[in-house]
Amino acid sequence: MIADEMFLLGMMLALFAGILSGIPAMLAIAGVPLLTAVIGAMVGVFDPGFLNFFPARVYGVMSNPLLMAVPLFVLMGILLERSRLAESMLEVLGRMLGGSTRGMALSVLVFSAIIAASTGIVGATVVMLVLISLPAMLEAGVPKRLATGIICASGTLGQIIPPSILLVLLGDQIGNTYLEAQQKAGNFAPDPVSVGDLFAGALLPGLVLVGLYALYIFARLRPAAGASTVRHAVASVGIGEVLSSFAPPLLLILAVLGSILAGIATTTEAAGLGAIGALMLAAYRGGLPGPQRNLVLLGVLSAFALMALRLFSDARSESTGLGVLAAGLAVLLILGVAVAAWRLWFARLLQGTVRDTLRISGMVFGIVVAASLLALVFRGFGGDEIVVEAMKAMPGGEWGALAAVMLIVFLLGFVLEAVEIIYIVVPLLGPPILGTDISPVWFGVLLAMNLQTSFLTPPFGFALFYFRSTAPRHITTRDIYVGVAPFVVLQLVGLGLLIAFPALATWLPELVFGN
Repeated sequence: MIADEMFLLGMMLALFAGILSGIPAMLAIAGVPLLTAVIGAMVGVFDPGFLNFFPARVYGVMSNPLLMAVPLFVLMGILLERSRLAESMLEVLGRMLGGSTRGMALSVLVFSAIIAASTGIVGATVVMLVLISLPAMLEAGVPKRLATGIICASGTLGQIIPPSILLVLLGDQIGNTYLEAQQKAGNFAPDPVSVGDLFAGALLPGLVLVGLYALYIFARLRPAAGASTVRHAVASVGIGEVLSSFAPPLLLILAVLGSILAGIATTTEAAGLGAIGALMLAAYRGGLPGPQRNLVLLGVLSAFALMALRLFSDARSESTGLGVLAAGLAVLLILGVAVAAWRLWFARLLQGTVRDTLRISGMVFGIVVAASLLALVFRGFGGDEIVVEAMKAMPGGEWGALAAVMLIVFLLGFVLEAVEIIYIVVPLLGPPILGTDISPVWFGVLLAMNLQTSFLTPPFGFALFYFRSTAPRHITTRDIYVGVAPFVVLQLVGLGLLIAFPALATWLPELVFGN
């Protein structure tokens, strides 16, 4: 037993050293366990037969329909980011809130919450906010450190506000781990946990976090308008301008999230809806000749009409007329998508979007496959039993174990990326928690909010890296670290509120899904 523990300790230390050395995380997460397994087999403390299960695990990842939602959500986010809706949204918001120092900061926060929920990609959101909103906030009189904190923290909101790629990955891991842990504990018919549950559970905590940010901004800034923005304060904002700026992304978010919560579509189907919606929206905003523009608009309307048909009809009410209508709407949808794709291809926007989608999705799936090998080797050394015994020995029982997991996740956030933490922590440390009566939805949302801090905590907070790579030179690294510190504290306050009031995460899933 001592030999197993020594090998496990050595493997985890080597794993972190490998990730921090700068080599690709996928190679470190897969290579270190494989090397440890080979050495362990040579000295007789590891059964190499465990590695025979690895191809089946890889096939399970490849055939998992839920994970198909990841590249679709990535494609949706990149298309929305490149459709250049952001500039007009921020300009309209700034004028609606009066052009004051406080109004400009709050407008950036509201804008960030909307666009973060649309894209869900931290790098794209932070870079876009630096280029668009940082000059406007500095011109309006917002202190540079506060402006830095607002951009970095707001840019990570897409990780907790659904639809979120992070929640999709968490939903996959939580669902599988919960099912296995409950069956091992003797419950052979546990209620399944879906990504839709996590989407519903994360919605209110995400809005609470936005509210905490808004209260902090409101307390820090005075409402007086900056001299350079007074001329913007008197500008009128027409209802048509507001609708054209905000309606398209909000309708797309509501369609994706609403279709999941209403039970119209699975997570993967909703991600597909979001991808084709973003494709048509990007083409529509990019300018099209009249007939093509009308076809794209008909395609968008057809998508909503098909959703309505699916919501208000069932198997008993199906008829030939409804079938013909659905087929006609599907043809219009396909034509709209084809015209939009053709237009974006010749505008040389689609090529870069597909390339970025492949790159990001490849990174995510590489880590997923590598982490399955890590979990396999960890079990081969008896790590799951060691973790269970360690959790049982924690003071405070299951609550002490939960606190330990949350602390470990928070500390790992200083040195690892969120995706890496998900696929290391959940399968290795999650079973002792998920085998108890603790709500898996609440546990998943707790993890999501905790993981969000990993994007802001130095030295490896990715939001900080993206900000530093784009920000002007007069904003120093010290300014960035000091600027994000209050927002990290606010995230921990939000985490504390979620721990104190679990209903924030469990009320809406129970209301919507009834479990």
